Amino acid sequence: MNIRPLADRVIVKPLEEVEVKKGGIIIPDTAKEKPMEGEIIEIGSGRLNDDGKKMPLEVKKGDRVLYGKYSGTEVSIDGEEFLIMREADILAVIQRS
Repeated sequence: MNIRPLADRVIVKPLEEVEVKKGGIIIPDTAKEKPMEGEIIEIGSGRLNDDGKKMPLEVKKGDRVLYGKYSGTEVSIDGEEFLIMREADILAVIQRS
């Protein structure tokens, strides 16, 4: 992928929800909720603070994150769906144990 986000933006690959069928009911794709978990694919270089110094991002490539339901801008790159969002739209990093 040849794309680099600017400043405090990140590119997130939404993780697909595992479809669970309870009671034999199949939910169509149009009724499913948007995923709110994803993996960071690329990060920007950081934002400038009031003093003009570059503030590095707290997240890094490969982090699994939770974000708001309507956060970011959906984009299609090389046929794959991604979200471009600001670091502030990320709610939490999922720690791997």
